[in-house]
Amino acid sequence: MSGGVGTTCNDISLPNEGIQGHEKSSHPNPLKPTRFFTLRQLNCLAVMIIVAASGMVSLEDFAFVVFSIFYMYLLLKVAFPRKISPQNSLVFDPRNKILGLYVTVGAIIGLYLPVAYIFHGILEGDKQGIKAAAPHVFLLASQVFMEGVAFSDRFSIPVRVYVPVFYNTRRIFSLVDWLRCEFTKVDNEYAGS
Repeated sequence: MSGGVGTTCNDISLPNEGIQGHEKSSHPNPLKPTRFFTLRQLNCLAVMIIVAASGMVSLEDFAFVVFSIFYMYLLLKVAFPRKISPQNSLVFDPRNKILGLYVTVGAIIGLYLPVAYIFHGILEGDKQGIKAAAPHVFLLASQVFMEGVAFSDRFSIPVRVYVPVFYNTRRIFSLVDWLRCEFTKVDNEYAGS
């Protein structure tokens, strides 16, 4: 050691010093190894299958999900291969409170309220409203499923960012269609008055 600076790349060090240096540079709270499919992903997969099997999802939305899987893999292999450990990312850290708040609010507004709307439509017999809301729920469940796949340690940060951006962009169009359907329903109800 020279001048109290610490070890350098060519410095001679004791075996204990090398181990201590690696312990300090590692993440303070190492994350548990992630399973490939979590309970949340399996629930979203079940929602995807149920909504798709009911016939309320267009072939375009289903093809979009299949395309996104292949495109994500292509991005991983060609454009953004994983070079550094994604555990160094502070943005997608599970302990990030802002990310946790975003996921919670997004789940309430984006998933629970539309699912409640669909159940209400089933009770009221509103097939047109259910058919309009189903693509949004399908795409959001697909997004949550694909985020679980992309947020594993197998993918680089740009590929992780791709999933929410890609799905949110597509979901905007399904939301516009849903709103258009709701407004035409209201116009048809009051047109006879």
